Amino acid sequence: MRILQSLSQLCAILAGLLLTIITLITCGNLILRNTTGDSMAGAFEMTAMATGAAIALFMPLAQIRQGHIIVDFFTANVSDATNAALDRLGALVLALVFMLLAWRTTLGGLSAFHANSQTMLLGFPEWIVYACMVPPFALSALVGLQQSFFGFENSAEQQA
Repeated sequence: MRILQSLSQLCAILAGLLLTIITLITCGNLILRNTTGDSMAGAFEMTAMATGAAIALFMPLAQIRQGHIIVDFFTANVSDATNAALDRLGALVLALVFMLLAWRTTLGGLSAFHANSQTMLLGFPEWIVYACMVPPFALSALVGLQQSFFGFENSAEQQA
């Protein structure tokens, strides 16, 4: 679990760097637009691509910290053992969903690569964004599998 946590934290750091870049691009574009009337070509494209990658990069740490939304309306009055079993089942379902996302994102990236798909203004290859999203999706799946088979106790101990 320690390796998964370290990799998840690294992904979150990379996501934070991407968000910082997005902020700098947006601020630079606003300053340019308000002072000279011009704007940065492709600022929207860069922001959109970086945002997609940042969201994917935050997912593994969110799963390790159990940061996803849990609606416990129906399970508030059940036993702790039942809640633990449902949490493990939820982690397994999430792992399966992230495996599906990793697989389909891989196929999308390969399709974009073979089609030489690029953004309209900058001509940036779209497959690169897909490639940035596959590893955190796969890591999220591994975290979910680990939690579904071994429980969440190790995750909580690692965070403390």
